[in-house]
Amino acid sequence: MAERDGSEKGSGGAETAATAEELSTGSGAPSLPERTLEQALGQQVRAIRRELDLTVSDLASAAGISVGMLSKIENGLISPSLGTLQAIGTALNVPLSNLFAGFEEKRDCSYVPAGQGVHIERRGTKVGHQYELLGHAIGGEVAVEPYLITLSEEAVPYTGFRHAGVEFIHMLTGEVVYRHGDSTYRLKPGDSLLFDSAAPHGPAELVVRPMTYLSIIMYPRDPR
Repeated sequence: MAERDGSEKGSGGAETAATAEELSTGSGAPSLPERTLEQALGQQVRAIRRELDLTVSDLASAAGISVGMLSKIENGLISPSLGTLQAIGTALNVPLSNLFAGFEEKRDCSYVPAGQGVHIERRGTKVGHQYELLGHAIGGEVAVEPYLITLSEEAVPYTGFRHAGVEFIHMLTGEVVYRHGDSTYRLKPGDSLLFDSAAPHGPAELVVRPMTYLSIIMYPRDPR
């Protein structure tokens, strides 16, 4: 597996920084039209209003504006004045800056064309396990590492992987007996396994080689 044991944690940040640029949105990535400020503002107002269980009429009345104007604001059709935004913020009991949060926040997107993932060195590399990183997220409280794992004809079993977080694997080709803690699972194409990756785990028996499977590791990001 694409493992993150204690010996690797010290260099994890450097590796992440190195792969961020390589896995950033490429020139061939499909692009979506960006939201305008008015659209982002309207979506944020609507989201907060619904969180507070207010109707359009309720909020319009509290803010001292017409239902029609509020409807246009929520649909991004007009640019409201600062005074109107202040009135809406007061009615929603949120700072004015909160209304612009949906526009200001960064949206990560990592696009990796087929066969162009970054090949990563891990402990399993020494026993014939190949790791191709398929994406990279810059922000957020939870780190997500998606890998395509390939076990070649020369690969050997290894069940000593353990690291923080949880791991999800989905078998694509080949067949393996996978160990997690004291249990084993015979995985064939289409089978999946989700587990606490703090327990020892890894391929115990390579039944049909070569084999490939998707591995997604999720763990809390270091806030420092």
